[in-house]
Amino acid sequence: QAQLVESGGGSVQAGGSLRLTCAYSDRYSSYCKGWFRQAPGKEREGVATLDQDGTRVYAESVKGRFRISQDDAKNTLYLQMNNLEPEDTAMYYCAAHPFVCAVDIERETQFNYWGRGTQVTVSS
Repeated sequence: QAQLVESGGGSVQAGGSLRLTCAYSDRYSSYCKGWFRQAPGKEREGVATLDQDGTRVYAESVKGRFRISQDDAKNTLYLQMNNLEPEDTAMYYCAAHPFVCAVDIERETQFNYWGRGTQVTVSS
């Protein structure tokens, strides 16, 4: 069964860094992949996407602080998060879909394969 498995979450103080990892099955190698997050009481929001041509799209709130990358040899997707803020506290999910990534992350509606998430907590 194809899977997306996140890890790397944890608790950090504001200004700190974390690197999230998503191990994915071969099936998703050529898919558009991304990171999403959901805070308690809030809607899920897109954080970053990475297409197979290397195009990266970021939410405005994380531009300049987060970076999405992929290691094809290891079937691993990463999210490097720097200068974390309390507002970044959320459950973070890895996701994939077989189409071209949207140019506007707020218009991403095609993700239909999801991991179970990893919790990120940022304290002030």
